[in-house]
Amino acid sequence: MILAALVMVVQVAAQDPRLERLDPGTRSAVSAVVDSARGDGLPVEPLIQRALEGATKGAPGARIVAAVRRLTVDLGAARLALGTNASAAELEAGVAALRAGATPEILAHLRDLRRPPLTMALSVLADLVASGVPADSAAAAVLALAPHARDADLVEFRRAVERDIALGAPPGAATSIRVNAGAENVFSGTGTNPGTVPRPRRP
Repeated sequence: MILAALVMVVQVAAQDPRLERLDPGTRSAVSAVVDSARGDGLPVEPLIQRALEGATKGAPGARIVAAVRRLTVDLGAARLALGTNASAAELEAGVAALRAGATPEILAHLRDLRRPPLTMALSVLADLVASGVPADSAAAAVLALAPHARDADLVEFRRAVERDIALGAPPGAATSIRVNAGAENVFSGTGTNPGTVPRPRRP
């Protein structure tokens, strides 16, 4: 009995005080997931933030717990693909890329192609999909540019694609044109200033 009481005291003390915003049942369930994730070496701040986001939106406790559990699973999948040395930021970006439609194999391939941090490359992939680019096209583009592009190059590439889409270009075609121009002229070290994605003439 004494041992059980001590364990309970330690568990309560270990709970993040921010979770006091949750009702007792939800707080207990979320804390258990957070503790398990911490034991597995996963970042727990994203889990806490997801629970607090649910509380702010007035989501039911069961939905908050389910969302936190799902994020835990996705963080684990991202770490499996990106490796145990991946940072918390890389894992969160990896989750966004996975949820956008990238496969774990794509994340692992990106890890092999590009020196860390991979955060921006993963974020650009997810952003392209959010702009309407098919997931396979977005992944192929990022993988093609990953070996030589700087983070700034990837950001400019994403912006260029988004501009083309806003002007009426089909998302897949806009991505293909931009990535071919970038791979051939910029990231190979020829043609234009490094870090500037060329703007190809529209057909």
